[in-house]
Amino acid sequence: MKRILGISAFYHDSAAAVTVDGKIIAAAQEERFTGKKHTPDFPIHAIQYCLTEAGLTIDDLDAVVFYDKPFLKFERLLETYYAFAPRGAASFVRAMPVWLNEKLFLKKLVFDSLREIGDYNKKKIRLLFPEHHLSHAAGAFFPSPYGKAAILTIDGVGEWCTASIAGGEGNKITFFKEMHFPHSAGLLYSAFTYYLGFTVNSGEYKLMGLAPYGNPHVAQTKKFIDIIKTKLVDIKEDGSVWLNQDFFNYATGLTMVKDRDWEKLFGFPRRIAETEITQHHCNLACAIQNVTEEIVLKMAHEAKSLTGAENLCLAGGVALNCVANGKLLREKIFKHIFIQPAAGDAGGALGAALAAHFIYFEQERNADGQHDQMSGAFLGPAFTAGDIEALNNKFNAVCRRYGDFNEMTKYIAAKIAEGMVVGWFQGKMEFGPRALGNRSILADARNPEMQQKLNLKIKYREAFRPFAPSVLAEDVRDYFNLETDSPYMLLTAFVREARRNPLPADYDDLPPRDRLSCLRSDLPSVTHLDFSARIQTVHKETHPRFRQLINAFKDLTGCAAVINTSFNVRGKPLVCTPEDAYRCFMGTEMDYLVMEDFVYCKAEQHDWQNKEKWKVTVDAD
Repeated sequence: MKRILGISAFYHDSAAAVTVDGKIIAAAQEERFTGKKHTPDFPIHAIQYCLTEAGLTIDDLDAVVFYDKPFLKFERLLETYYAFAPRGAASFVRAMPVWLNEKLFLKKLVFDSLREIGDYNKKKIRLLFPEHHLSHAAGAFFPSPYGKAAILTIDGVGEWCTASIAGGEGNKITFFKEMHFPHSAGLLYSAFTYYLGFTVNSGEYKLMGLAPYGNPHVAQTKKFIDIIKTKLVDIKEDGSVWLNQDFFNYATGLTMVKDRDWEKLFGFPRRIAETEITQHHCNLACAIQNVTEEIVLKMAHEAKSLTGAENLCLAGGVALNCVANGKLLREKIFKHIFIQPAAGDAGGALGAALAAHFIYFEQERNADGQHDQMSGAFLGPAFTAGDIEALNNKFNAVCRRYGDFNEMTKYIAAKIAEGMVVGWFQGKMEFGPRALGNRSILADARNPEMQQKLNLKIKYREAFRPFAPSVLAEDVRDYFNLETDSPYMLLTAFVREARRNPLPADYDDLPPRDRLSCLRSDLPSVTHLDFSARIQTVHKETHPRFRQLINAFKDLTGCAAVINTSFNVRGKPLVCTPEDAYRCFMGTEMDYLVMEDFVYCKAEQHDWQNKEKWKVTVDAD
């Protein structure tokens, strides 16, 4: 039996994971414990949780595995500065002290940080460093249902690699092709994230959400696509890309792009964060989304050609682009697709642990062809009734505890149907960026006012941001053109024609805000401007309590779908503890909170109108 701790840290989305005999016991992001979204800090709290959940100490571990190779990354840094010299002096001066004082001596840093968790015998610790994209590939393939699959990883950059095509079979992974820095589909997308006024490494999903506000058929969008493909990136037939570094600044500079050069290319300056979004911003977002989808599809065709596999596994930050994933699914290049729900760097911790178990320790692997090993991504901490009672005592909270869960779900379903917004806190916290029904905010997708209400009064974020539906798995085809399961909310599909509403004749000419107010379907608050939705299918095997609530809502309303958005406010991570949940509930305009069997009504809380006491801090994201 091999007991392995995987760690990702020091870039963004630090996380930890523990596997025992190849089974995923626990996994969590450090941000959930510290409240610092996308934190790069060493994941002390996440490691403590994972070890406690597994019943292990550090001395019990067969290996501690870090998700990439720091010396290779340092080599890339030095060679890049050398190649671009004398450009990049300011960036070099800023980067070198960090590398020389911390990252270059990563072994010592890991050992010292582990001491903060508990004492251990250093001589017993086996410390391993797989390459970044091997961690991504292992995190996608080994938990997948497949005995054999193609593996496609795409992100910004690891050490040198920015994308890879590999094949997985049994307990082995074989790499066929890699793309190397500075040429990167992920960095290309992040460059547009930056230029359109969003934060790199966290705002890419906003760019994806903004893209449908653009019109792919108008001359401006087509012109933008042509500029991207002729001036910025050369896309090869195998999906590899060559980025024209004359227009980019990320290799050695302090910004992603050369702002003035891009302003000349596209005809408008870089958008400043929080300023108005106009149609040309939307069209540029649409253009880069279109180009990214082309790259992903070509890479997938190449992966199919090289491996001959019927199944595909995806990981890396670009694998969180659910719009591209939906298009890939509809192309039917592969029969089946599995996307690691924590596809970004957080998932690298899990992939590193699994790579050590199956590849380094050469352990056997069994896949049944049907079920993945992610346990619904519910791999974080759960809390007891005693924990919730302690919260109630601390805040003098008013609640009702239900002895009959069925009775409680009927009551909450009725409240959702009445237009109430409900915080839903159940069981083990999700691993990865998506709330999947254990740390969620729920509402009625049929309510035409709910998207704006949730964005402005609950989440405190931009009005254009879309919301996702959670649908009973057996009913999804009644609402969406989706022929497969989507348990991790990583695929988009289109609303069925029968559920769409006719649009005004001048719809494409309306300003983005006016188009947003048009009722596009009978599920208006989850139907995006292009009639798409990012879907979660809810399954009895992994999520019986959430299913019971949606079933109660269906029995009451005839609708088997609800809005599901993450239980947090803008700039904050998903809530982790009962206190996190109660504070978020009290500091926003949520109407009800459900924690396990406990139900809280906002109007019944003693000091619910004390806005200063419950004020939540909203950060840029």
